[in-house]
Amino acid sequence: MAVVPQDSYLVGLIGSAIGPSLSPALHEREADRQGLRCLYRLIDIDALGVGPEAVGDLVRAARDLGFAGLNITHPCKQLVVEHLDALSAQAEALGAVNTVVFEDGRAVGHNTDVTGFAASFARGLPDVPLERVVQVGAGGAGAAVAHAMLTLGAGRVTVVDALPGRAAELAASLDRGFGPGRAAAAAPDRLAALLASADGVVHATPTGMAAHPGLPFPAELLRPSLWVAEVVYRPLETELVRTARARGCATVDGGGMAVFQAADAFRLFTGREPDSARMLADFARMARGTEHPAGHAG
Repeated sequence: MAVVPQDSYLVGLIGSAIGPSLSPALHEREADRQGLRCLYRLIDIDALGVGPEAVGDLVRAARDLGFAGLNITHPCKQLVVEHLDALSAQAEALGAVNTVVFEDGRAVGHNTDVTGFAASFARGLPDVPLERVVQVGAGGAGAAVAHAMLTLGAGRVTVVDALPGRAAELAASLDRGFGPGRAAAAAPDRLAALLASADGVVHATPTGMAAHPGLPFPAELLRPSLWVAEVVYRPLETELVRTARARGCATVDGGGMAVFQAADAFRLFTGREPDSARMLADFARMARGTEHPAGHAG
């Protein structure tokens, strides 16, 4: 069912350590420019003192309180699925949800990470080789970006995760969706050998976030002919992006994905078409620190 247009919206974000999120400002500013009133609230499970398994209760509470919808982030994107009434085809294929829309009392799950990452990658790394791609991370974001890479034409995506079973499950799902041989799983001890012959690497774990600083793998595995795509966007220049650029790699940071997935979520929440270029400009100013997220939309 299509979203019924209205003049004001209450939406939120459920996740862990989400205080630095720019999602509230991105949504509220775009709403302001479209003559809408949007209140975007952070629902941080750490601040609430609850675990990620509480996501179902939080979704139900938001629905009962009149929220129009929710964004869902780490570590709840997969756990939330069982608590929803329906899923979009994309979300069902992924087994992960980052956007929930409340329609007639029902909670419907979507995934805008796929389209968000694809748009950001195509914009930031056009024409790079895609025959052999290695992806580090098989969680909720990992499922989305792996689907996006294959949709963009990657020949083969090899998924590496600290939990081998999770990597194998994602690879099997990708093979079912895109055809045999398009995906494989590998243990972390094979990462060095895989990167030595890869065209590029996609990083899709929380490593590099403010609460999880550091590199996801040793810097010496980076070489100039290897492109690097990052999912983390706070900070915008993660240690991986900074190190990869210093070693001559072509890179794309996580900012574009953050903006394009937010634009797609805005469309789902409001039924209105967002201006992605304006949202990219907003994000760039806030990420550089030249404008505070609480500042007026202008």
